[in-house]
Amino acid sequence: MAKPQTITEFYHEKMNCIPDNLQQDIGHFNVFRMEDCQPASPSMSYNRRDFYKISLLRGKFIYHYADRTILTEDGNLLFFNPQVPYAWEQLSEEQASGYFCIFRESFLTEMGRHTLKDLPMFHPQGKPSYQLSPELEKEVERLFIKMLDEISSDYRGKYDLIRNYLMEMLHLVMKMEPSEKLYQHRNANERITAVFMELLERQFPIEAPGRIFRLRAAGDFAGELSVHVNHLNRAVKEITGKTTTSLISERIVTEAKALLRHTDWNIAEISYSLGFEEPSHFNNFFRKHTQLTPSGFRVV
Repeated sequence: MAKPQTITEFYHEKMNCIPDNLQQDIGHFNVFRMEDCQPASPSMSYNRRDFYKISLLRGKFIYHYADRTILTEDGNLLFFNPQVPYAWEQLSEEQASGYFCIFRESFLTEMGRHTLKDLPMFHPQGKPSYQLSPELEKEVERLFIKMLDEISSDYRGKYDLIRNYLMEMLHLVMKMEPSEKLYQHRNANERITAVFMELLERQFPIEAPGRIFRLRAAGDFAGELSVHVNHLNRAVKEITGKTTTSLISERIVTEAKALLRHTDWNIAEISYSLGFEEPSHFNNFFRKHTQLTPSGFRVV
């Protein structure tokens, strides 16, 4: 897997130019009509980007997002974050149309004590694709048009307005599927579990065969959290209904599938990158959890 695409590389690919304020504006925000960008190739390489992206797409696409494959058609709103690699394939011959915006996390510094990772659409294990009703699609399009109008204006407070439009868009989507757990941890066990999940997710994706993640066992995470391993196990079991070990294994399987499907690394390289001392141990682990060997999964 290649290094994450930077915003500079994005502008070279899409616009053949770089905005004057790119280096000065740490929280860089920009918004586009897809028709104004250079025609996209029928597919995009599977990789991470070092910025957030929200797209309202019209057309038929297949998105590969982590180990998931998502079919999207007109009226889909898609959310991408820097932690999760993705790629897409266009299924229709017509040029894609719609809108998208890109930004860094620091652009939304006014979220108070919350972060983008608290939001379900940007959580690494969250839901990245939302099928909008015709009415909601018009509302989202209206917000994109407002952002386009504002970004080209001379108004000194335009980025404050754009933040409001962006947050309104996020809330429109969250209202589709309200979650009582959004933004809050009701007790200590929820907090410990949330930090455990964050530490687990932070180790992925694996971007080079030589990189090995170090937290593989419940005891490793307990040491990072300065809690007894039994306390961590009880908290995670209470909140998720699963054991710490099973959650770690599930995440390793997810990453293994992504590496098998989207890289040309050999089985041994994937095995070592996932922390297995021998490829045979990886083979046994993968087969136990998927009923397939790694090489068998690769050709399915």
